[in-house]
Amino acid sequence: MTTQELSTAKNSTNNTGSTGSTGTGPSGSTRKTPGSTTVSGGVSGATEPAASRGKTSIADVVVVKLAGTAAREIPGVYDMGGGLSRTLGAVRDRVPGGRPNVGRGVKVEVGERQTAIDLDLVVEYGVAITDVARDVRENVIAAVERITGLEVVEVNIAVNDVHLLEDDESDTGTDTRVE
Repeated sequence: MTTQELSTAKNSTNNTGSTGSTGTGPSGSTRKTPGSTTVSGGVSGATEPAASRGKTSIADVVVVKLAGTAAREIPGVYDMGGGLSRTLGAVRDRVPGGRPNVGRGVKVEVGERQTAIDLDLVVEYGVAITDVARDVRENVIAAVERITGLEVVEVNIAVNDVHLLEDDESDTGTDTRVE
C-alpha cells in the first residue's frame, strides 16, 4: 500500500465526522487485472480483522486449469478438446520440454462471484456417457468451488469423440493385415 493509499484509508476510518476519500484516489478506484475476477472485496485499516484486509482476485486461467484437471481425474475421460486442439496438443507433448495443456477443451466465463464452465470431452468406448458427464460435472464443481470460493452456476459438457481401442493400434504403426 502506498503512502497516499495509507493516509486515505486512515481518513476514511476515523470517527471525526469527515467523509474521507471520495473515490478519486488510488484506494477509491477498483483495480482489476484483465482476465481476473474479484472474489472478496476487502477493507483496509489497522482495526479490521487480518483476514478481511485487502482483496483477492483470481485469474480466469486459474479456473480453466482447475476445471481441466478435475475433469481429467474421472475414469472414462480419454482426452479433452476438439480435433484440431488435440492434434496440436499431441505435437506439443512430443516436443522435448513441452508440457501438456491442462486447459485444453475448457472455456470459462467468470463474473464477480460466479463462473460458468464449458468442457469438450473425448470419452472411452463402452462407458456410459451420461454417467461420465455427471461425474465430471460433480468433480469440476466441487474442485472449483472448494479452491476458488466462486459459485459454479453451470458446467456444460460437449462429448466430441469416442476413443476406440483400434485408434491406439493404428497410432502405433502396427499393421494387423497379413500379406
